[in-house]
Amino acid sequence: MEKSLWSHWVPLPTSPCEANIYGDPEAADIVFTCEADVLAIALNLEVARRTDIPVAEGSQVSYVAIELDPAFTKNIGQIVLLGGAFLVNGNVNPASEANIFGDPEAADIVFTCGADVGYWAQCYSSNHDRDILAESDGIFAKYLSKILEFYFSYHRDAYNMKGVYLHDPTTILAAVNPSLMTYMEGVIRVQTTGITRGLSLFFNKQKRFNEETEWCNKPTVKVAVTVDAPEVVKLVMQRLMY
Repeated sequence: MEKSLWSHWVPLPTSPCEANIYGDPEAADIVFTCEADVLAIALNLEVARRTDIPVAEGSQVSYVAIELDPAFTKNIGQIVLLGGAFLVNGNVNPASEANIFGDPEAADIVFTCGADVGYWAQCYSSNHDRDILAESDGIFAKYLSKILEFYFSYHRDAYNMKGVYLHDPTTILAAVNPSLMTYMEGVIRVQTTGITRGLSLFFNKQKRFNEETEWCNKPTVKVAVTVDAPEVVKLVMQRLMY
């Protein structure tokens, strides 16, 4: 009897890096394939095209789904992924952003799988916004205003800024309302070894090289390079204070 998707296990690459503000990378190695199973099976059972939004090191879930189901990239509506640093330095080291650094092998597979993949551009919430949340009657707003000091302190120490980056909310809004962003399109490959492990390198396809490269004949993805930050912050604040 043929095994179902539920019984499959896809081994994940190890993550030789230390825990940081974004969590313990080794935790990403303990990925139970039930999430990927559910995603792959749901797409096979439904006509509707779904959107996958991997946050943190969530590209591993998409990677496992791709390994489990060859039809995944055709069945998924789009993948809106949080991760990578293209026009700026990384946040783990100058080359690498945390979500990609945790599992660059999985990220490289997702970026070149042929699905409709998109990235977000960053914006941030200020200390003033946090004060507004604290004064709000919203349950979520009051809770967040109490626990955000750790994250605000990190940004003060690491970036010398009076605010925090809205990574995950911006990614979700990119899926809900992509008009809030502007995009560039090209091929992304991820460095998996050496001091630049986790580097996401974008090729805009504007040059013809004399020799074939690792970027040749690969599907393109869309990278958000600008964002309507005031509108994003406004939408996030409204939702939290609801």
